[in-house]
Amino acid sequence: MTLEQSQAPDFTLQSTSGEDVSLSDHLGDGPTVVLVNRGHWCSFCAEQLQTFSEVSYDLWFNDDVNILPVVTDPIGPVTEMRDRYDLDIQLLADPDGDVAAQYSGTEETSHGLTGIAATYVVDESGTVQYEQVADHPADRTYGNWVRYFVRNGYEDPFGE
Repeated sequence: MTLEQSQAPDFTLQSTSGEDVSLSDHLGDGPTVVLVNRGHWCSFCAEQLQTFSEVSYDLWFNDDVNILPVVTDPIGPVTEMRDRYDLDIQLLADPDGDVAAQYSGTEETSHGLTGIAATYVVDESGTVQYEQVADHPADRTYGNWVRYFVRNGYEDPFGE
C-alpha cells in the first residue's frame, strides 16, 4: 500500500520538548516531513536524523518546512536519543507503533515492535507528495535530498 498522492493520516504524539504535536497543526505553515524511525537503538535512524537536523533550520526559515520524526519507542529513550546525537529537532514518541502502522507499517524484531523506516513529504493540503519506505534498515532518504525536492516543486531534483 502506498500513501503517495493520498491524504496523510493525522496523528498526535508526545514530543521530546514535552508537548503534544499534531501533523495537522503544522500543515498550515507549509510542507511537513514525516520520518518513521525504527527505534532509539537504530544507528541508521540516527544517521538519517542527523542529516535532517543539519538542514532543519534552513528548511524551516526558507521553505516553511517542519520535520516530524516519529520513533517507535517510549518518550524516555527517544529523549535520550535526541540528546545523545545532539539533534536540533524534536523527536516524537510512538511507543505502541500506532502512527508507524498507519504509514509504513511495523514489524517484530529482536528489539520488539518497530516501525519500518520511511520518509514522507506532505504538502500544505495534507497530500503525500513523496514516499520512500525502506527495503532494508540502511535504505534512507536524507535531509539534503528532501530540501532539493521541496525547492524543485515536489519533483525529483535529479530527474530520476
